[in-house]
Amino acid sequence: MTHAVVSAETSETLAGVGALMRDRGVGSVVIVDGGRPVGVLTDRDLALAVVADGVEASDPARAHMSRPLVTGQTEMDIEEAAALMVENRIRRLPLGDGEQLLGIVTIDDLAVRVGDPSLAQRMTAEVARAALPGFYFRQRGG
Repeated sequence: MTHAVVSAETSETLAGVGALMRDRGVGSVVIVDGGRPVGVLTDRDLALAVVADGVEASDPARAHMSRPLVTGQTEMDIEEAAALMVENRIRRLPLGDGEQLLGIVTIDDLAVRVGDPSLAQRMTAEVARAALPGFYFRQRGG
């Protein structure tokens, strides 16, 4: 898990969140309301909102964040975290202790931890399959 989670308040603008991602070299920001995690905004969310949908970069993060927020517990083992990520079709799992954000784990973090570079690729495929089961089965002849 990464302990230094990049976060922003719900009132932060999309432009502000994008600048934070650029400056901190991350692809997602946990959106908080008074320090309590309430959503996630990813670089993909920004691209879809601002570029594809043409919303204003001055819109608040709360209007475009992914929710409900799926979180894990810091005492989870790797298998539990991976299963929760696949089940919820997410690539990043904020970890907390009740109302407090304590860290975040990503698919890449899990791959590094278990020493299996192909794990991230396999988990990403599982997340994609979970998101598009009809498409996956049609492509495989099922």
